[in-house]
Amino acid sequence: MFPTLQAKLDRFEELEQSLQDPEVLSNSTKLVEIQREYGGLRKVAEAMRQFHALQDDISVAKEMLESETDAASREYAQSELDELQKQFEALSQELEDIVISGDSITRGGLIMEIRAGTGGDEAALFAGDLYNMYSRFVEERGWKMEIMESHAGEMGGFKEIVFSVAGEGAFHQLQFESGGHRVQRVPETETQGRIHTSAATVAVLPEATEFELEIRDEDLKVDTMRAGGPGGQKVNKTESAVRITHIPTGIVVKCQDEKSQHKNRAKAMRVLRGRILEAEQARIAEEKAEHRRTLVGSGDRSDRIRTYNFPQGRVTDHRIGLTLYKIDQIMLGQLDELIDAMLQFDREEKLRGGTAN
Repeated sequence: MFPTLQAKLDRFEELEQSLQDPEVLSNSTKLVEIQREYGGLRKVAEAMRQFHALQDDISVAKEMLESETDAASREYAQSELDELQKQFEALSQELEDIVISGDSITRGGLIMEIRAGTGGDEAALFAGDLYNMYSRFVEERGWKMEIMESHAGEMGGFKEIVFSVAGEGAFHQLQFESGGHRVQRVPETETQGRIHTSAATVAVLPEATEFELEIRDEDLKVDTMRAGGPGGQKVNKTESAVRITHIPTGIVVKCQDEKSQHKNRAKAMRVLRGRILEAEQARIAEEKAEHRRTLVGSGDRSDRIRTYNFPQGRVTDHRIGLTLYKIDQIMLGQLDELIDAMLQFDREEKLRGGTAN
């Protein structure tokens, strides 16, 4: 039973061995990557170990029941067996839910990109508000967050910000945030009180590991340059900024936030792997969805998924028609109601379409 989950347990046990390898322990970059993958698989691995333990316990309990001749002893053995089977059925249901969720539930890490869209300075401010909203959501769960690349707006906020999130269930929870986010509000710079509409786009990329996605050096074009600051000024005199082009796909990633070229390259490679994996997953999803269009969407960044209307105090998710009149709490990172509704909708869609992975 559950062959895909068994494969994940096998991989978890491989990583467990790797974490005892002195060569891995002495390589901080490799160690962090293994720990990230290990953390993402932990929940499934522990559930599968419990599943196997219950199978063994049930076999033993059945043998005991068959060998008992005393009525009282048989009654006790039967009650033990009933309890074990009850636990086994509950755990089997939990594992079936994990299978339906696909890889998302075992992927601990993600990379999120937020970019200001139409609306000029107000769009950059809104992108900053979205970043703060997600930061609070991440902090509340005790996940780890790291900025990979950022470009500030002239009046605040961000023209673009890219950051990673690591923690159990992080990708599963945030996977449906990809798309266009629209805001309707009166900007602080507006003197006549008119409501403006601005937009920002969010992309959620899976944090791909070297194990699942190998990138050949000969497929990369790496350029180095000096890191630029606001207004084009140079913020350092060394060529620490890195731009990597993946020749087969044409995907380009740039990173300049770190003073070290080595660190910028490592961060850029993480983003690149995420974008390549996202593109491949989108292609597969498109093929699967040829005969039916799920309202969850493809995660296309041009899709308008949500509107934040400040004058009316509401947030509407257009994919599932959900409107909540609690914009203040949502902007403070209280996204549970929106996220849970999307996850439940996705689960029902997969069950209806028979697309469990």
